[in-house]
Amino acid sequence: MEDCLFCKIIKGEVPSNKVYEDDYVYAFKDIEPAAPVHVLVVPKKHISCLNEMTEDDELLIGKIHTAITKIAKQLGVDEKGYRVINNCGKDAGQTVMHLHFHLLAGMEMGEKIV
Repeated sequence: MEDCLFCKIIKGEVPSNKVYEDDYVYAFKDIEPAAPVHVLVVPKKHISCLNEMTEDDELLIGKIHTAITKIAKQLGVDEKGYRVINNCGKDAGQTVMHLHFHLLAGMEMGEKIV
């Protein structure tokens, strides 16, 4: 999408602090971190949110989660723990309408969400 911030970041049109990239996924540091480690993990394919995923995207979701585990290990937070969050839609707090996952770590997260 032409006006999508994350698509522009993936294309290199907007600068980012990249931490990981493969054929399917691009990950970069959040510019307003909510934790000492705050990485956005984004599929290169533009999908607005989880509601737009189809069966054809099942492999992509696996690639995203595999990338998240690689990033956690690369950043040294895999053993102490990390949180992965996806906001789907405006009421959930999604501000960029491109599917993305927040990897948060580097501190005790506090309240259990489950």
